[in-house]
Amino acid sequence: MNVHGSIALVSGGNRGLGKAYVQALLDAGARKVYVGMRHPTDVSDARLQPIKLDITNEQDVNAAVKACQDITILINNAGVATESPLIEAPSMDGARQEIEINYLGTLAMCRAFAPVLKRNGGGVLVNMLSVVSWYVDPVVGSYSASKAAEFAMTNGVRIELRRQGTLVVGVYAGYIDTDMTANFKVPKSRPEDVARNVIKAINAGEEEVLADEQSRSIKAALKARPESLNERSQQDWDRDHPSEVPSTSRTTGQRRNEGG
Repeated sequence: MNVHGSIALVSGGNRGLGKAYVQALLDAGARKVYVGMRHPTDVSDARLQPIKLDITNEQDVNAAVKACQDITILINNAGVATESPLIEAPSMDGARQEIEINYLGTLAMCRAFAPVLKRNGGGVLVNMLSVVSWYVDPVVGSYSASKAAEFAMTNGVRIELRRQGTLVVGVYAGYIDTDMTANFKVPKSRPEDVARNVIKAINAGEEEVLADEQSRSIKAALKARPESLNERSQQDWDRDHPSEVPSTSRTTGQRRNEGG
């Protein structure tokens, strides 16, 4: 599909990676972009249309469907990371929130907009995944689990929607330089670069986007020796957590990528 002349909706589109997606769509010639955000703000570009959208709110999703009947591209970017290990986290609140937003919220958007895309010729549905869709980083264990669920969901949605001509795209990236990763002192890719790579993939009709160097490196490791990723995670965990007694006093920091 050619992005030029398209009409798109980006969830969590007013900051971070979502904002980069919006700009990349405009740069590629999109005719209109709906900017989904929990708290809509004014925009100066006539091609942009803010809409109130919390992807876990059924009323918001239904209202967005009514308002965005003309879209040909849906980019499911909204997400949350609570930096919660699976056992060491003080509660399961982070895990529940990540499943609610990253998996169930994204699935709700896919279900709601699939008929719209079908009526408009098939179009494109993009899900923003992660390299931890493929393996577990224990520091963000529950986030990894939610992204693994979203990965499986994306593959299933692709199978169901292929017949209606919808291109379902899974995007994989490592750490991206946004608020969501502010606590991690590691190399990060630029959100603008990730967004541009996704636009290129849409134009080329690609179903899988390895959007940065980390995603390409980890994909190669999976092909060569998949167990090496779990071994590396174990080494990192043991290095940073020398105590054998799990601690439940650890606090977690929520990093939401929905904007607004």
